[in-house]
Amino acid sequence: MLEKENILKLARMKMPFGKYAGRCLIDLPEAYLLWFDKKGFPEGELGELLKLCLALKIEGLDSVVKPLKRM
Repeated sequence: MLEKENILKLARMKMPFGKYAGRCLIDLPEAYLLWFDKKGFPEGELGELLKLCLALKIEGLDSVVKPLKRM
């Protein structure tokens, strides 16, 4: 799951729905991702990316992904 393509998607893909629609996945608040963790992540690629995003934020590695938004 920790592949270059997925890291780039976290930096550039926008949340397609909900309170944070239009925000890059890496910019979603950790509390929002934890809510998904409790309630259930969406199916498919989006859910997998949100799980990865949460794992990176918990480990404090989201700052590694954020600079890729500018590239």
